[in-house]
Amino acid sequence: YISNIEKVSTKGLNRSTTLYVKLALGIEQALPDKTITLSNIYYDLGSAKIRADASSDLEKLVKFLKDNPGITIEIDSHTDSRGNAAGNLKLSQARAQEVVNYLQKNGISKNRLIPKGFGATRLVNGCKVGVKCTDAQHEQNRRTEFKVLNN
Repeated sequence: YISNIEKVSTKGLNRSTTLYVKLALGIEQALPDKTITLSNIYYDLGSAKIRADASSDLEKLVKFLKDNPGITIEIDSHTDSRGNAAGNLKLSQARAQEVVNYLQKNGISKNRLIPKGFGATRLVNGCKVGVKCTDAQHEQNRRTEFKVLNN
């Protein structure tokens, strides 16, 4: 199972402010061949660098892998439809490798991680070439997912 992690901040509040937080944390069963989207791992357009706002979901993945040392995962990264197909495929592979590098730096063996880039071949919305979309819609396609290969 993999659980949600949510961040809460008191930045900008004064000491006498009461902060109420409604938490709806859940768990998802990580079955073999089931794709699980890491919702907060996004990339800027044309970049393989993991944005700072991706850290909570990467921490969740590190914990999951440390709690399940016998599991091997495939890390699938994607691009939006802008740019050419060959460039997007190369970029998505670089994004998947960046996640592998992050996980390795946090104690996960490279032997348990298989990076795969899919370019813009698996869009999550209708933002294909020739369709006008907002930046936020394109951003949804620049994502990383993982799939358990064995357990």
